[in-house]
Amino acid sequence: MRIAVFGDVVGRSGRIGLLDRLPGLRKKLALDFIIVNVENAAGGFGVTRDIAEAFLDAGADALTTGNHAYDQRDDIDIYDREDRLLRPLNFAPSNPGRGSGMFEAKNGASVLVVHAQGQIGMHPCDDPFAAVDRELAGAVLGKDIDAVVVDFHAEATSEKMAMGHFLDGRASLVVGTHTHVPTADDQILPRGTGYITDLGMCGDYDSVIGMEKSEPLRRFTTKMNGGRFSPANGEATLCGVVIDTDPKTGLASSIHPVRVDGRLRRAMPEF
Repeated sequence: MRIAVFGDVVGRSGRIGLLDRLPGLRKKLALDFIIVNVENAAGGFGVTRDIAEAFLDAGADALTTGNHAYDQRDDIDIYDREDRLLRPLNFAPSNPGRGSGMFEAKNGASVLVVHAQGQIGMHPCDDPFAAVDRELAGAVLGKDIDAVVVDFHAEATSEKMAMGHFLDGRASLVVGTHTHVPTADDQILPRGTGYITDLGMCGDYDSVIGMEKSEPLRRFTTKMNGGRFSPANGEATLCGVVIDTDPKTGLASSIHPVRVDGRLRRAMPEF
């Protein structure tokens, strides 16, 4: 089975860029299952009902978010209405929505998507390691389920790496999101789990992690808040990874970075 995960969609640039490309990428890469992180898709902060539906209509099979999940207050009810949109698993149980879901891939295989948020440098949440461990306790990869993908939305690279090793052999793929810069450590861990510390974003890289440069620069140089961050609107680079899974074990047999359009060096698997 071939699975793609695309990193944090930031603002209109990332949104339009990925929406336009997603159907073609699905066909070109022969993708069976697509996950998109949409937590910055609505003006850089959260996701609306219309945006979530647009990504699902364009071919995404599941959507993840992160610490900005509930920023669009008028559309929070979508988390209870749309099972394919996930918020972090280790948010308070009373929060709208759910943090994991079982889905059917294009080829008929079962895919468990688990979404958690880190604790270091993030707003308070429950222990992500214990939460993910509980979620996987009843599902044996390669026996009960064909693939397990974990989106770990975290600030610290150390915490993300620790999660990868914690789940090595129990997940098909563990991806880090949130920091918006693609890392070069895509690999298959010793027990067979595909891993990357951060997917990077789908957004304009002539920016400060997707935001128009003037306000972040003002805050760094003057320590003064001059206004709200606004997403940069230049051409987006679309960043993510693609894995193939072993049909018997559900573990990763290959992992490839994807970077298309925009400013960054192109990376496209040749299958």
